[in-house]
Amino acid sequence: MIEKLSYRGTGRRKSAVARVILKKGTGKIIVNKHEYTKYFVTIKAQRIVLQPLEALKILGRYDVQARVTGGGKNGQAGAFRLGLARALKKADDTFEVVLRKEKFLTRDPRMKERKKYGRHGARRGTQFSKR
Repeated sequence: MIEKLSYRGTGRRKSAVARVILKKGTGKIIVNKHEYTKYFVTIKAQRIVLQPLEALKILGRYDVQARVTGGGKNGQAGAFRLGLARALKKADDTFEVVLRKEKFLTRDPRMKERKKYGRHGARRGTQFSKR
């Protein structure tokens, strides 16, 4: 059997989309042509990005390259995590059990609620006027 050179995964969170490419390598993580620590400056976002690799204990085994668009940095980090988990599942079927247990393969369905007509926002109504 011929082993594939790269594995792809797409992740979405809120309005952010991440396209992740996974290759065997030394553990380099590149996001939008930047090192992931330079792109995701908060420690929280950096931890979210590394969670699937830490759960599987394969931190230095794969090179990860990703393009993320839309949303904010935390939404992009969540999208990256889902895309990475999906790519890892394609790379090795045995990873799926751990990834599913940790809920890394579950898409977060929460989205911004749309604005309704006759209202100032999604739920905020007009201000009451006595006269």
